[in-house]
Amino acid sequence: MKDRMTKAIFIGLALLVVSGWVNSPTALLLGFGFTLFFNNPFKAYCHKAIHSFLKVSVVGLGFGMFIKETLETSKEGFTLTFLSILLTVSLGFLLTKLLKLDTKLGHLITSGTSVCGGSAIAAISPVINAKSKSISIALGVVFLLNSVALFVFPAVGHYLNLTQHQFGLWCAVAIHDTSSVVGAALGYGDEALRIATTVKLSRMLWIIPLSLLSMFVFKTKGEKVKWPYFILLFIGAILVNSYHLIPAPATSLLVSGSKHLLVLTLFLVGSTISINDLKKTGIRPMVLAVLLWIFISVLSLVYILY
Repeated sequence: MKDRMTKAIFIGLALLVVSGWVNSPTALLLGFGFTLFFNNPFKAYCHKAIHSFLKVSVVGLGFGMFIKETLETSKEGFTLTFLSILLTVSLGFLLTKLLKLDTKLGHLITSGTSVCGGSAIAAISPVINAKSKSISIALGVVFLLNSVALFVFPAVGHYLNLTQHQFGLWCAVAIHDTSSVVGAALGYGDEALRIATTVKLSRMLWIIPLSLLSMFVFKTKGEKVKWPYFILLFIGAILVNSYHLIPAPATSLLVSGSKHLLVLTLFLVGSTISINDLKKTGIRPMVLAVLLWIFISVLSLVYILY
């Protein structure tokens, strides 16, 4: 009986979130609040759903973009992306040694911070033959900071009177996971959302050179590098919209549905955050992650402003 009630509450909250009545930060809080009082009855499915829903929603957002402005945005964000990744990875190697952390764990946290959160950790971990415990710790730390970013970044953006253009660029570079990047930009404005999505997805392509670097540093051979193929679908959606291959009402419906699906994804992310897992993480991995996050946030913000 209790299990049925728990499932009913979870499904009810999910329907509320996807209805459009709840914004991104509230959806994350609802998911996290649920796990504080109940055991997530669908936790095994949530992790798979998060990755699938995120890819579908990002591709759907592509139907609201145009190829010319997308290329201009990608070109503009290239220098900042390259600079931030290079400096963050270098600092990560140094701090891992100073904090006397396990080298592979430090590299996973650094990769997640510098490129794209959980996606980078998932791509890099098999390349360096990381242990499951290291993967879990790195994911836990990154998910926690993603959750914090969803609340902190819009507040800071409004306090500093950042334009939508500036905010979209900033959160694309300084927030780890694509879900939180798009979630933070979603409430800031449509222009911020377009820029954040474009720059973040172009940033994801850096998984490939980072994976090759990881192979070299950790001297692993025969491992496959994962390519983020769904980005091709995102580009395809932009081309469809740019050349008006489907009616405007249909593209508007796709974009709107994608935004709702993204908010649902953030609810699922919140429902998978475990207090017990975070307690087991320890202080040193958290110190590394926070220092790297502050570094990339301040560096990118100063670059954008000045």
